[in-house]
Amino acid sequence: MIFLSGLLPDEIQEVVSFPQRFRAAQVYDWIVRGVGGFSAMTNLPVAERERLASIFGSLRSSAVSSELADDDGSLKLQIRLRDGAAVECVLLEDIEGRKTACLSSQVGCPMGCAFCRTGQLGFLRNLGPDEILEQYYFLKERRGFISNVVFMGMGEPMLNLEAVRKSIALLSDPAGIGMSLRKITISTSGIVPGILDLAENGPRIRLAVSLTTAEEGMRTELMPVNKTWGLDALKAALLEYQENTGERITLEAVLTGNRNAGLDSARALVKGVRPMKAQVNLRPWNAVPGLPLETPTPAQVRAFSEVLEKAGLTAVQRMHRGRGVMGACGQLGDTLRAAMPENPEA
Repeated sequence: MIFLSGLLPDEIQEVVSFPQRFRAAQVYDWIVRGVGGFSAMTNLPVAERERLASIFGSLRSSAVSSELADDDGSLKLQIRLRDGAAVECVLLEDIEGRKTACLSSQVGCPMGCAFCRTGQLGFLRNLGPDEILEQYYFLKERRGFISNVVFMGMGEPMLNLEAVRKSIALLSDPAGIGMSLRKITISTSGIVPGILDLAENGPRIRLAVSLTTAEEGMRTELMPVNKTWGLDALKAALLEYQENTGERITLEAVLTGNRNAGLDSARALVKGVRPMKAQVNLRPWNAVPGLPLETPTPAQVRAFSEVLEKAGLTAVQRMHRGRGVMGACGQLGDTLRAAMPENPEA
């Protein structure tokens, strides 16, 4: 089923066949402005609004089923999709006031990373562009202007790359939301074909890779993707990506106190990163109930960071925003199904 929230103006015209083509641009403008239904599109004739409602039923394919606000300003939404499946998205605000929308690309996740709550749920299905964009609209309705978007929520974006690409086209369309590609990041667990596809075909967004550790056996233990694309294959793909794009890559290292936060792991990471142009984000593990891991101590993180910095690498410790509502990195995904919201927005 087609929902207009995932379409560009020419596509809306193709689907709806307005007698006056400019009507498609008007509908698109209303969608970008965040209206929740056809009745709010007041510059369309009543007959056209009624026709749209009869064809599509609703403007949006999803609705907010629950929301939780953290004391640090973070907001987590659970979104009920058209088939009753559920995803979560998060709005994170930093101390300088920048607002970043963390969007999901799949219901659940097939990657099974040992430190991630979503990975323990399993995988249900990919999201469509409409379902991805609606997460952005729901967050924007509640918190206003959003400066950045990261595909770092539930799921592996590289395994749903065409829908993610379409979402990026909608986010960056100058006639629509108009977000700079420099403000959009795709985060991957290390899907080599996706990285190479992105290198060759774009778009030129920012790329983040969840490396976590440069120790082969440890990475396989923590991230099963390493069984398919090991560290050598991943590094070769990232070097090719840099050769094609000239872009610096962000490498994410989820540090667990009882696995990969020691000094030997830090030294291995230095060796594994060279000669890439990369920033290393250090993310102390955000606790997930039931997982046999430990959050590293501040002293462990400082010592790890010092090894990287002394070797000339740029290391940044990320803040723990969203922890109070289980909305921090690796904490998303309470369920694959959602209850019907009391006041549906779609």
